[in-house]
Amino acid sequence: MSANGGTKAIVAALLANVGIAITKFVAFLLTSSSSMLAEAVHSVADSGNQALLLLGGKRAKRAATPEHPFGYGRERYIYAFIVSIVLFSIGGLFALYEAYHKWSDPHGITEWQWVPIVVLVAAIIMESFSFRTAIKESNHVRGNQSWVRFIRRAKAPELPVVLLEDFGALVGLVFALFGVTMTLITGNGEWDAAGTAMIGVLLVLIAIVLAIETKSLLLGEGAEASDVAAIERAVTEGPEVERIIHMKTLYLGPEELMVAAKIGVPACESAQDLARGINAVEARIRAAVPTARVIYLEPDIYSVAAAEAGTGTAADTAAPQPEAERSGG
Repeated sequence: MSANGGTKAIVAALLANVGIAITKFVAFLLTSSSSMLAEAVHSVADSGNQALLLLGGKRAKRAATPEHPFGYGRERYIYAFIVSIVLFSIGGLFALYEAYHKWSDPHGITEWQWVPIVVLVAAIIMESFSFRTAIKESNHVRGNQSWVRFIRRAKAPELPVVLLEDFGALVGLVFALFGVTMTLITGNGEWDAAGTAMIGVLLVLIAIVLAIETKSLLLGEGAEASDVAAIERAVTEGPEVERIIHMKTLYLGPEELMVAAKIGVPACESAQDLARGINAVEARIRAAVPTARVIYLEPDIYSVAAAEAGTGTAADTAAPQPEAERSGG
């Protein structure tokens, strides 16, 4: 659901931003407003970002290869990180440069004075529909999480990226409307420069947040505490496993979780019985957490004494030999 919802939100944002960018560029050509230029470039950057997210989603679906045995799911994270760089450089830094340029040579809006107001109001309306779509699709997967936690903990990057971009676009449009309106009222172009600078600072801050959160996904995040608890229950609720010696989880992609665990098993009469028990445990894990698609279980014989004295490796957690056998006596 998250992938389909993310694609729908991306397409809605892309269509909105293309239309908005065209109208903003027309308004800039008619009025020479720096706020309009900054917003136009912002919309172009957002359109490119949405195209990057769609490309990342498509490339992530490629089948695994010998060189990439776990597939290409993380490619969605890479493209989301590129989005943060584009937003920072093309959107934020350009707006700050344009604000500096306009502040150095301020001039009012003397022609087509009604155009930027109409364009900005229309852009706010179109961007609101895009933001509404992103919120609606996010609510399908957000559950009872706060918006801040959802953005910080979501494993699929598309919805958080579109949410932040749309939010930034709406706030940026308000800043642009403020700068243009004050310029029209006072005839002082420094208000236009101030609105442009506010847009630049906003985009830089959003880009930094995106970069930090996406970097964490690129480094590799484990399952949520609730999913870890569900996996632990699934492992230990049957007679096949006495206890979990240690376990690690890692997201290979937004919708593919790897589970690796060393498990203490009771003595078995045959390897066939052991294999049957492990298969049963894997089935319970997948039923409890459907995203757990790659599972590695290492059976071992648990020993309390060895576990307390050892480091958790197979040799340390195996049943200890008598002292005379270890010393060769």
